[in-house]
Amino acid sequence: MDILSTINLKKIYGSGENEVHALDGVSLSVEKGEFVAVVGTSGSGKSTLLHMLGGLDRPTSGVVSVDGKEIFNLKDEELTIFRRRKIGFIFQNYNLVPVLNVYENIVLPVQLDGNEPDKNYIDGIIDTLGLSNKLSNLPNNLSGGQQQRVAIARALAAKPAIILADEPTGNLDSRTSQDVMGLLKITSRKYMQTIVMITHNEEIAQLADRIIRIEDGHIVTRQNGGQTV
Repeated sequence: MDILSTINLKKIYGSGENEVHALDGVSLSVEKGEFVAVVGTSGSGKSTLLHMLGGLDRPTSGVVSVDGKEIFNLKDEELTIFRRRKIGFIFQNYNLVPVLNVYENIVLPVQLDGNEPDKNYIDGIIDTLGLSNKLSNLPNNLSGGQQQRVAIARALAAKPAIILADEPTGNLDSRTSQDVMGLLKITSRKYMQTIVMITHNEEIAQLADRIIRIEDGHIVTRQNGGQTV
């Protein structure tokens, strides 16, 4: 079942001679539990695509469906609530709240929605990500790799339909990058969690189930298990 799909997605900035087609007719679909990497160079349109998939920016035209809902039919306030409940984000610079400890950062999205965290589920995530002995630490007392693990736990905490990861290893050294990627893959499998990751790093992308390549706002190739399709 497709948990995420786009149809003929376009994003145009400027007008006339200054018109830039950041996305130019992108159609894709992602199944539940799939771990997909979107690969492209700087300026290829991959970050614009991530912003559209996450409802962070509205397209010029086209459709984005998440968990059966066309998200751009929602008003801004409805979209904010939908995003909080259905979409988890992992960013290159972690985006943790500096005055909250590790545990408070992890459960924040659940509490913002006025819900009680599912303790057994959260404890399982914390254990899987090796954060059990760091729960009372503030983010600035953690290494980059540890901060990114907290960000992964936070993204998983609300049991979202999809997780969008924007260059999640961009600030990490190669060994820590491999560790974080391994954890993303483990959590995707363990929790049947759909993950779409944006990256320019070919080596990192190979760890995903499937690779979609984007250039100049177009999808150019789709690779499945090393096979170009």
